[in-house]
Amino acid sequence: MLIQIPLASACKESDVTPESIYLSRRAVLAASLAGLAVGALPAWALAADPSQYAGVEAGNAPDWFKGKLSSTQWQAVTVKEEAITPFKDATHYNNFYEFGTDKGDPAKNAGSLKTEPWTVVIDGEVGKPGRYALEDFMKPYQLEERIYRLRCVEAWSMVIPWIGFPIAELLKQVEPTSKAKYIRFETLQDPKVMPGQRSGFALIDWPYVEGLRLDEAMNPLAILAVGMYGRELPNQNGAPLRLVVPWKYGFKSVKSIVRISLVSDQPKTTWQSIAANEYGFYANVNPTVDHPRWTQAHERRLPSGLFSPNIRQTEMFNGYGEQVAALYTGMDLRKDY
Repeated sequence: MLIQIPLASACKESDVTPESIYLSRRAVLAASLAGLAVGALPAWALAADPSQYAGVEAGNAPDWFKGKLSSTQWQAVTVKEEAITPFKDATHYNNFYEFGTDKGDPAKNAGSLKTEPWTVVIDGEVGKPGRYALEDFMKPYQLEERIYRLRCVEAWSMVIPWIGFPIAELLKQVEPTSKAKYIRFETLQDPKVMPGQRSGFALIDWPYVEGLRLDEAMNPLAILAVGMYGRELPNQNGAPLRLVVPWKYGFKSVKSIVRISLVSDQPKTTWQSIAANEYGFYANVNPTVDHPRWTQAHERRLPSGLFSPNIRQTEMFNGYGEQVAALYTGMDLRKDY
């Protein structure tokens, strides 16, 4: 199902995307994939059994997801010599303020979220705007498993096996115009099922909004995820569709996406609106720039305990510098944090 909708009226005529960036996206994609240093596995490993992950709770995957799972490219990208975070930790220690501010609130409260039916609006500076049923939105894409580090600005981290597809593939489908310079993502706003959105103490002006520069979104590491640990996304992890950008702090990875807009101006993101001196637009993992409340020089890898804190040094760009550092050539990353 595809319902055509008008172009977004909020987009301005300024800040035109350089033609070289727009026209070369396929070349950028191919070159970046060829240069990945995060352990592409041999062909025999690409049909790995997703049940390899211990303790994974049975889900209730929609039919469109089940149909794609059999052709998923397992372990298409992975990390070397790092243990995958147990499923229970990854699904019961979350920031998803729509369901509460405590780390256990999302797992406790997100069961009320209904992910079927689900629609995604594509609008703004694109040649093919529309409102898509999720099963139609997903039809063009082959799923891949991407095992990525996740680093929170609160200085804890995980390693998670996501299932999704590169945002670059979406951009090829929707055809950004020459005016598109940024991509804006918006989370579901539904206070009836999201208790955090009903709270009178919330500092957030809902809906939750995040964004990327267009060339960041085209980097092969940037994906839209629909699953993890061999199954569909649990509600508390951003079902049914979320952003994953592993070289940035976790708050950039907006969850339960309902709108994706191509825009000419840098979007004002949620945490940037709340405290711009603490949460910048770029939010690149940077051990040399501390948050006012947390050092970023090291991190606590989960699972972690009082007597075994599992502390490790944080890497620039979360260890993905070889793939993404060129995006920020000439920028002062202490200023553009």
